[in-house]
Amino acid sequence: MVSKDHVLRGVKDGFMQANHGKSTSLKKLTAGDWVIFYSPKKTYAGNEPLQALTAIGQVKDEGPYQYKMTEDFFPYRRNVDFYQCTETSIIPLIWKLDFIENKKSWGYKFRFGFFEMQEHDFEIIRSEMLKDELAIAN
Repeated sequence: MVSKDHVLRGVKDGFMQANHGKSTSLKKLTAGDWVIFYSPKKTYAGNEPLQALTAIGQVKDEGPYQYKMTEDFFPYRRNVDFYQCTETSIIPLIWKLDFIENKKSWGYKFRFGFFEMQEHDFEIIRSEMLKDELAIAN
């Protein structure tokens, strides 16, 4: 769960971060794993809601690495091949996705920030986001 403006920064430069730059979640990924990004709002500093899936890609490296963003912030990252995709509202998909167990409180699952989904749910989302051929965005 990350604002669209932050997602697009990662797409542009071909990387992902998770859980405020911690390495724990990133260590669970292997090269070739798919990642999908949900953005509850448009900008980090703003309050304009979005509630959309905003990026999809595949991990392309073998492990997390640290990157110096500021003098005192060295978040962990993974390199990702992001694909050109259609931004997709989560709202019409809620009732189709098994990982959203409580359909009335559907946003709860996204509060964990990083989770694995079953292939059935992935295929529903992938088919909505990647309508055309796979074209790398970065």
